[in-house]
This record gives sequence, structure tokens and C-alpha cells, in this order.
Amino acid sequence: MLVGVGALTRPDPREGLAVFATTVFGAMYVGLLGFVARLAATGSAIDPAAALGWLGDQRAWVLAVVLIVWAYDTAAYFTGRRFGKRPFMHHISPSKTQEGVAGGLVASVIVGALLLLAFGRPVLHGALLGLLVGAAAQAGDLAESMLKRAAGAKESSRLIPGHGGMLDRVDSFLFAAPVAFFYVVAIVR
Repeated sequence: MLVGVGALTRPDPREGLAVFATTVFGAMYVGLLGFVARLAATGSAIDPAAALGWLGDQRAWVLAVVLIVWAYDTAAYFTGRRFGKRPFMHHISPSKTQEGVAGGLVASVIVGALLLLAFGRPVLHGALLGLLVGAAAQAGDLAESMLKRAAGAKESSRLIPGHGGMLDRVDSFLFAAPVAFFYVVAIVR
């Protein structure tokens, strides 16, 4: 935030605004990961007698988001590679296809439904949670791709070469965790 405030010293107010906005945005953007911790603290009841009830509330909801996002990403990649014909948001991410998005959403709905069934919760809640988390994961991935394109960068860092950088490893969770948190708090409770 201090770097953002330092932008006020720029002689050109447009440049100062750009520096301030990108600095504050960056802190808020990565701060979305804090919803993972908030999700763990929701206290939404998991049936202890259910198949995965032994996980408890805290681990169960975090595991659900992780597995739904991974299911989405994995199925979208393989479905898109195998069946992808029609581009999806080509101007942001040229390799994504509509078929990949559909395959990812189907997988996230299935995994969400199965997980909530294993938590002793209604399958319909799991299917809807899977759909929302899958869609949010795709939005997070696209948002990060858009940031890289706007910056003219192929990777967000060199920490993990060939994988787009560290931000590419968590981009889906940046949007998926808040969506899951609000769904669990508002609907599943």
C-alpha cells in the first residue's frame, strides 16, 4: 500500500493513478486467497457418520474446493485437447476451447456432487457448488491470463519454468475460494 501511496508523488497524475491502481489491485487480487482460510472456518456441518465425515468441517470444505478446481482444470485441459474445435476467449487465452470449458464444468459438477454426498450433504448442493466453483476457476484462470497479456508477459514469474509462473498455480483458487465460501455460508449451512 505504501508503494501505491508513493504514486502520489508522480508528476503526471495519469501515471500516478496507473501505479496506484495496479499496486492496490495486486494486493487485493492475491488477497483473495484469504478466502481459503475463511472457508476452513465456516463451521458448516459435515455429517460425522458420512463417508468423509472424519475430515471435519474445516478440512472438508478446503478439500472440496481443491478437488473441484483440480477436476475442472484437468477435465477442461484433456477435453479441450481431445475434442476442442471452437475457441473460447481466444483474445485472452488462445488454447482454450468451448468444448474444454464444457468438459471442465461437467467434471466439477460430478466431483462436487460426489464430495457433498460423501460429506452427508445433499447431492444437489454439491452439483451446484461444483458448477459455481468450476465457473469461478475458469474466470480466475482467464483473469490471470488477461493480466499477463496486458503486461506482455508469457509467464507471471520464473519460479516454475514452463508452467506460467507461481500465479498460474493459484489463479483458479483466487476466484473459486470466495465463491465457495459465500455458497457454503449462504446456502449449504
